[in-house]
Amino acid sequence: MDIASLVGLIGAVGMIIGSMIVAGGLGPFIDVPSLLIVGGGTFFAVMFTAPMGTFLGSFGSMAKAFMPKLPKHGKLVETMVELSDLARKEGMMALENQEVPDKFFEKGLQMLVDGADEPKMVKQLQQEIKSMKTRHEASQGVVKGWIDIAPAMGMIGTLIGLVQMLGNMEDPKSIGPAMAVALLTTLYGAFLANVIFGPILSKLETYSADETIYRELVVAGLRNIAKGESGRAVQDQMVASLPPKVAEKLLAA
Repeated sequence: MDIASLVGLIGAVGMIIGSMIVAGGLGPFIDVPSLLIVGGGTFFAVMFTAPMGTFLGSFGSMAKAFMPKLPKHGKLVETMVELSDLARKEGMMALENQEVPDKFFEKGLQMLVDGADEPKMVKQLQQEIKSMKTRHEASQGVVKGWIDIAPAMGMIGTLIGLVQMLGNMEDPKSIGPAMAVALLTTLYGAFLANVIFGPILSKLETYSADETIYRELVVAGLRNIAKGESGRAVQDQMVASLPPKVAEKLLAA
């Protein structure tokens, strides 16, 4: 569980709801037509922007903003150093059935054991990284759809409310409900875009970049093993490829 995501979401929503309560209660801020326009309208409009599989899969991707599987760079470097020393001493076949942190690493290692040459291994693993990025971008595109369309739906609701209000100016009782639709749809659209989906997109982009770095490190480490590099050389090269803060933490350990 990502505590920052959870606390951030609860805190932001809590502050907004708290201000509404202090201002006089939640009642004036709840309007069913506005919710239907922004919530329902945005849902179906975003569905329109992507294939059904991508749209439905995006909800699982968004959950990763709160429960991410973060790659452990330090553990990766340690494992790669051990495997490189083992390969130098006992040969590539000694790497078979060695425990590794993830399936991507396991696939690359198995290719080495099976005798795949370095260019072939690198090409296939880089293709998998490219496919991963494409999947992530597709899911992030759906989240961006929520960010773009929710305020637009809020504006549509505002226009609907204004039309209702201007069309019934002779009836003072109808002005209030129409104005509520006009204003609350804008509020709901801004809330969805900036409090919910904006931060989720930011998290997903960060995690995607982190996973890309991790997989690139796996490829670099396996290339060095294929070349017969020593564990120390593998460690130095991998640490040099890490983001500065990660590298400092690893070297300090």
